[in-house]
Amino acid sequence: MNNPVRSHENARLIGLLARVSQGDKVAFSELYRTLEKPLYGFICRKLNDSSEAHDVVNETFLEVWRRAGTFEGRSAVKSWVYAIGYRKAVDVIRKNARTVVSDDIPEVVDTDADAEACLLAAQSGEHVRYCIDRLKEDQAVAIRLAFFDDLSYREIAEITDSPEGTIKTRVFHAKKALLHCLDGRISRQDIPS
Repeated sequence: MNNPVRSHENARLIGLLARVSQGDKVAFSELYRTLEKPLYGFICRKLNDSSEAHDVVNETFLEVWRRAGTFEGRSAVKSWVYAIGYRKAVDVIRKNARTVVSDDIPEVVDTDADAEACLLAAQSGEHVRYCIDRLKEDQAVAIRLAFFDDLSYREIAEITDSPEGTIKTRVFHAKKALLHCLDGRISRQDIPS
């Protein structure tokens, strides 16, 4: 970890995890408060179901509570927790044998300049979501972890149990596919002059 802020945060999380392994509920609460929201976002994007995502997050932290003493420090704590959550989410997908994509975009009627800027931003976001949803699953996971969760290739490799080179290749091909998809979607839009 070259980033001093990340190194400091990981050292703090390692300390919390060590205390959790000794049954410290206060440390567990702090670890939960630190990682719950980003983990939920990651799991929710994977499952596209907020209720199931909450369940997986809870199962993940239950597993963290049980296995805290097994953490060997070969990865960042966040990566270790994400890997547990990732495996649990994959289990849910396999169990349900389905993936649901939500295209619910609220309609905006306001004509204010700020509302127009918000609408354009929402449309851009819609284009990005649309294109990410069309990627191969392993590419979409790698892109989301790299760009939405700001994880390194090494951390993504640990979470997905894949070689780092494979992650780099997935991200490379995913970025090319996203650019192609976005170019096609945006060039087809009727942009008023």
